[in-house]
Amino acid sequence: MLPFVSVTIVQNSILAPVFRRPLNPEAVAEGEKILSAALSKTESFWLDDNRPFLLGENQPSIADLILVCDIMQVKLVGETDWNRLLGPYKKVQQWIENTRNATNPHFDELHKVLKELKEKMQN
Repeated sequence: MLPFVSVTIVQNSILAPVFRRPLNPEAVAEGEKILSAALSKTESFWLDDNRPFLLGENQPSIADLILVCDIMQVKLVGETDWNRLLGPYKKVQQWIENTRNATNPHFDELHKVLKELKEKMQN
């Protein structure tokens, strides 16, 4: 999985106006294409035997934490896009939930910031 793929989608779809840059649908489409390929590879290779975490351990590794934070940025774009982009990847969705459960309440506290940022940007 390529780290920091989601930032391309977020920057070029919803954050661009914040930085006085035009929206870039072509960059978003390319980012989505790369994210889809990365999610597919994550599901078929890293999570191929239904391991709870990327390295198959009983607890998340730093790789799990970095990757889950990157993917969670897609939530900023919206639930519709989140469901469209992650919907086909049931193992990835389960892995996100496993990582969330293993790291809560910290996971929810950290990602609450993303939710608050999204709300501010919508207002």
